[in-house]
Amino acid sequence: MDYLWPSRMGNYDHITAHQHARIVKKWITSIGLDLSVYATHSMRRSKATLIYKKTKNLRAVQLLLGHTNMSSTVR
Repeated sequence: MDYLWPSRMGNYDHITAHQHARIVKKWITSIGLDLSVYATHSMRRSKATLIYKKTKNLRAVQLLLGHTNMSSTVR
């Protein structure tokens, strides 16, 4: 599998969630956006919302997010 952000460390295939969050935080601040509004989790929710609006397929969104409980996805 090819990762979007592969690790530069030999022991890992991809960067960690913490490293990803630092990269996103740097991008957000560099373009002058409010860190309290934009972050990795808000981007995850935005993508799920856009997919649902386009497809109306809640099951697909559930699978995308990795939720086992549909009520988590609905929320």
